[in-house]
Amino acid sequence: MATSALATLSATAAAAGARRVLLSRGPASSLSFASRRLAPAGPLRAGPLPRAATRVLSATASPAATTTIAVGDRLPDATLSYFDAPDGELKMVTVRDLTAGKKVVLFAVPGAFTPTCTQKHLPGFVARAGELRAKGVDTVACVSVNDAFVMRAWKESLGVGDEVLLLSDGNGELTRAMGVELDLSDKPVGLGVRSRRYALLADDGVVKVLNLEEGGAFTNSSAEDMLKAL
Repeated sequence: MATSALATLSATAAAAGARRVLLSRGPASSLSFASRRLAPAGPLRAGPLPRAATRVLSATASPAATTTIAVGDRLPDATLSYFDAPDGELKMVTVRDLTAGKKVVLFAVPGAFTPTCTQKHLPGFVARAGELRAKGVDTVACVSVNDAFVMRAWKESLGVGDEVLLLSDGNGELTRAMGVELDLSDKPVGLGVRSRRYALLADDGVVKVLNLEEGGAFTNSSAEDMLKAL
C-alpha cells in the first residue's frame, strides 16, 4: 500500500514537471519575439547621383556668365517673351532672331513700374525712337526681369505703342548670361535679383556700343546718350 501511494505521488510529480516545461517553453518564446526591437536607423546619407542624372542636370542648368559682357562680344542667346499688340497673343523671340542682320538698341531696366524706369528711362526711348530709326536702328527694345503680364500692363499704363518692344526676361536667363545681375534682395520692396540698367547697340548680334550703369543708377544709359554714340 505504501508502495502504491509512492508510485502515485511519483507519477503526479512527473506530470506536473512536464506541464512546467511546456509552460516555460511556450510563453518564454512568445515573450522573446514580442519584445524584439529594430536596430536604430543610422543617419541618412545622400549617395552620388547616377551619371545619367548628372548629365541631365548639367544640360538643363541655366548658363551663368563668368564675366560681364563688353563691346565686341556677341550677345548670348536667350528666349524672351512679350504680348503682341495686334492679336494679344503671348509670343516668344530669341535674342538671335531679334538681332540677326539688324541694328538693335536694347536697354534694360531694374523693374517695370519703378520710379526712374517709368518716369525717365522708358519714356525717353519712346520719345526718341524715331530719331534712333533715322540713324539706322531697326528695333528699339526694352528688357526687364519681370513676367510678360507685368510688362504688358506697364506698356498699357504708359500708352506705349510700337515705338519700343517690351520684352520679358522673366527667369533672368539673358541677364545671367550677360553677367549683369543686380541683387536687390536686401531692399524692403522685395525686388530680388534683377538686371543692372544699361543701353546697348548690337549690330547683327555683336555689341558695338555699351552704356552700363552701376546698379540702378541713371547717368549714361538714356536715349540721348545712345543718340550721341551713333
